Amino acid sequence: MTTQTHRWSAKVTRESNAMDLPAHIFESDDPKAIARSLKRSAEASHRRKAEPYRSAMSMMTFYVNRAGANLPAERRKVLEQAKDELREAFGRAGPKKIGR
Repeated sequence: MTTQTHRWSAKVTRESNAMDLPAHIFESDDPKAIARSLKRSAEASHRRKAEPYRSAMSMMTFYVNRAGANLPAERRKVLEQAKDELREAFGRAGPKKIGR
């Protein structure tokens, strides 16, 4: 497998056609900052195909599932908390999950 085909997910995260993301946003240790940034980017985008919430959550899920496949447990925890913050930011917060 070449480096180019092996790193396609990193390119998608950097160069998403749906929305423009700040560089290194998924490296932040602040779940609220990640959620705010994704929300701001999704709402500002004129290229997305879905509603802002779906676009933002899709990007977050994509990063966790693909680009973040080898994430340490602590990093994954921050990103899962960012998902909860994103739901809350869009008024879609459900019951809190136990164990996170």
